[in-house]
Amino acid sequence: MDHRSPDTRAPRHRWRLFVYSAVGVVAFFVPFTLGGTSTILLDHIVRWITAALGEGARFLALAAVTAGALYQFATGRWKEDTTRTVFAFLSALAVIISAMLVIGRGPAFLFNPQIGPFVLEKLVIPIGLLIPVGAVFLGLLVGFGLMEFIGVLVQPIMRPVFHTPGKSAVDAVASFLGSYSLGLLITDRMYRSGSYTGREAAIVASGFSTVSATFMVIVARTLDLMDHWTTYFLATFVITFVVTAITVRVPPLSRISADYYPGSEPKPEKTITGNRTRAAWDEAMAELSKADPLRTVVWNNFRDGLTMVIQILPGIMAVGVIGLTVATYTPAFSILGAVFYPVVWALGLPTPWETSGALAAGLAEMFLPATLMADSSDMVLKFTIAVVCVSQIFFFSAMVPAVLATDIPLNIVQMITIWFIRVLLTVLITVPVAHLIV
Repeated sequence: MDHRSPDTRAPRHRWRLFVYSAVGVVAFFVPFTLGGTSTILLDHIVRWITAALGEGARFLALAAVTAGALYQFATGRWKEDTTRTVFAFLSALAVIISAMLVIGRGPAFLFNPQIGPFVLEKLVIPIGLLIPVGAVFLGLLVGFGLMEFIGVLVQPIMRPVFHTPGKSAVDAVASFLGSYSLGLLITDRMYRSGSYTGREAAIVASGFSTVSATFMVIVARTLDLMDHWTTYFLATFVITFVVTAITVRVPPLSRISADYYPGSEPKPEKTITGNRTRAAWDEAMAELSKADPLRTVVWNNFRDGLTMVIQILPGIMAVGVIGLTVATYTPAFSILGAVFYPVVWALGLPTPWETSGALAAGLAEMFLPATLMADSSDMVLKFTIAVVCVSQIFFFSAMVPAVLATDIPLNIVQMITIWFIRVLLTVLITVPVAHLIV
């Protein structure tokens, strides 16, 4: 056995830190134009695969949803607690819904373009492809020392402001520029490996796992805000994380257990007192010395991505369809919106009842508030709605079931509570800002 220290072994492997990490950074964070579309490499790959699969993508989605439902029962996870039992039976319902959508037979409401087809084509298929493809590049991003290096450098910001390790900054950027599903994949991996406590994992998932910049473009286009795109992007980035800094200090996040994942080897963040850059380099070298060969990292991450996909997709299909059906055909979210009415009225936003209902509809699907307010002529209202779509974090069509499919210690009641707090804070902060900049 080699007993040399990590620093003496690592230098001959330094190129892996730079080369593999650079590929990961480009894949996640560098947009470029291809075929008239400007987006990150991962999105380009998913678009290419989707186009190549054609109608086959729908059958692949059905297979993945079916595999996910079988997984819940085959592994016995459905017996772990009430939430997972409900989730397992929703997965079975998802198989039925998916089959009806694929074969084109079923109740008329399911084929409303804003319900079944929307969930299948805009959520299930893209996410089903994005996670396993992204997981491959994720291994390059987090497996060769880059997270440790960045984590030490930004520790003075992340720990006091957000109560999370420095490396959680990578989660935040991966979500904002990539996808919340990939951000959750990182978070779940860090929690299960002992790098995050339960509370830290919950904070990262509920505060940093935003929808991607690609979705932000769609929101901005819907609300005619592309003339203010840079302002909107920067304001949303800042407001989202200001809201996160507040929510980590109040229940339910402040009361979540700070224990590490059962059975994991705790890896608490070290407190740096000396040269921070040197310490960051040493941490990166230590991680690099333990890194597996590239083929092992790629395979392990791809396998984890597939496992996560089949756990996430059934919930997205079932909960997404149910949530959008309720939002479309019942006054449930309009009633729920009453809790926001006093604030909306006090801030002077137009059509306060309609606006309150739109804010509440975001709990079903993050894009709904934008579609409901698209015809408004009030730019302050549109800007506020656009920021809320991103900052609210949780929505039942995808984010809630995605979290439930991980080991991150958040339940439905906690997620709804955090959603309410985040929407309220976002509106209170954004309206004054919007009056100044639009």
